[in-house]
Formats: sequence, C-alpha cells, structure tokens
Amino acid sequence: MSPTVIITQPVATGTGESAAVWDPRDHIPDEVNELLNLKQPNYMLAFMNVVHQLKIQKRTGWLDYGMTECESIADHMYRMSILSMLITNPKVNRDKCVRIALVHDMAEALVGDITPVNPIGKDEKHRRELETMKYVCKEIVEPMSPEGAKEILEDFISYDTIGSLEARYVKDIDKYELLVQCFEYEKMHKGKLNFQEFFIARELIQTEEVSKWADDLITLRKQFFDSLPKI
Repeated sequence: MSPTVIITQPVATGTGESAAVWDPRDHIPDEVNELLNLKQPNYMLAFMNVVHQLKIQKRTGWLDYGMTECESIADHMYRMSILSMLITNPKVNRDKCVRIALVHDMAEALVGDITPVNPIGKDEKHRRELETMKYVCKEIVEPMSPEGAKEILEDFISYDTIGSLEARYVKDIDKYELLVQCFEYEKMHKGKLNFQEFFIARELIQTEEVSKWADDLITLRKQFFDSLPKI
C-alpha cells in the first residue's frame, strides 16, 4: 500500500500544469521556514520539524478504509528498521538496510503518502519525492552535516532504484511490514475487516528470507480466518 495521509501542508494531487510545477519549497511547514530564515539558521530544529511530519501523518491506505486510528508513516519506517536488523543473510549489510529503511519514505513528510490510485501518476510521484529529498538534504541537512546529507540522499536513491542488495531486501521488508500490519488490524477488528486486496504485495517479495516470513504470516492468517464463526 502506500497503504491516504493526513497532510499538514497542501499538496497538489491533480494532473496537468499544477502537478508538473509542484515544488517542495511550497510545502514546507511555516516553522521550518522561520527557523531557516533566522539570522543564524537553526538547521537541526528545521530538520527535526520535517521529520516530525512523518510522526503525525497517517498512512493513506488505512484512512481510505475509514481507519482514523492507524499507524503513521514513522511507525511504518521504524518497524521496517527493526526488521532490517533481523536479516540473517551474511551477504547483506544490515546497517545499510537500517539506514535505507529509516529514510526510504522521508520525502512523504512534504509530499504526502501517495498511493498508486492517486491521479498524479507514478512518474510525477517519483519526481516530487526526489526533488524533496534533494531540497531537504542540500538546503537543510548539508549545512550542519555534509556527510549525513550525502548518505541520506544516497540511501534514498538506492531504495528508489533498487540499486543494491540491501535496497532489494528493504523493498521486500516494506511489503512484509504492510502484510503484518494488515493482519494485526484484521485481528484487532475480529475479522470484520479483511485486507485481502493488499496481500497481492506477496507477489512482489523476491528474497528467499523475507518470502518465508511472508508465507509463515499468510499461513497464520488463513488459520485465523478459518477459526472465525461461520455465519
């Protein structure tokens, strides 16, 4: 899913000229602007405010289901980072996986959690997210930490392009964490909610290790629904 996000700043979602000229500078919170416009800009607090948007924005797919009490973007990324620490493949740099997991959705702080059904389209989504990360890294992070800015942007691009084995694992973990969250919400609602449509994500998981995690979950989910009273 990119399971719709409550966005704190207006984001154009239409097609045509308005979508083509979307610029991250038009969507940064007022507090960030104020911090950057100080005589001595406070880049740390400005960046923390950007990251804060990830804590308060809900994931879009759940809101589409009318679930106002649901996970935030940051919730999703945090659990992905923990999952990344559990990879056992010795060929994988787990530290790099954790870094990628922690930044892969960072652009959504300003862009919002855009789902595949959003009319702006995949290419425009990617453009907005890349422009956002370039802006955040260059204008906010780099003045206080050039190496941090470089690493964050490189890890984001690696995920977006699946440019490494670690990025492939994190892509798979992204899908697996979604399935875990689906199952948790289904159990929480005693099976009255069914997110079967999201389980198509299993087909996108490619690594053997994460595939096993997903298949074990799917087996338990089937047992759960089979155990429910038949009406």
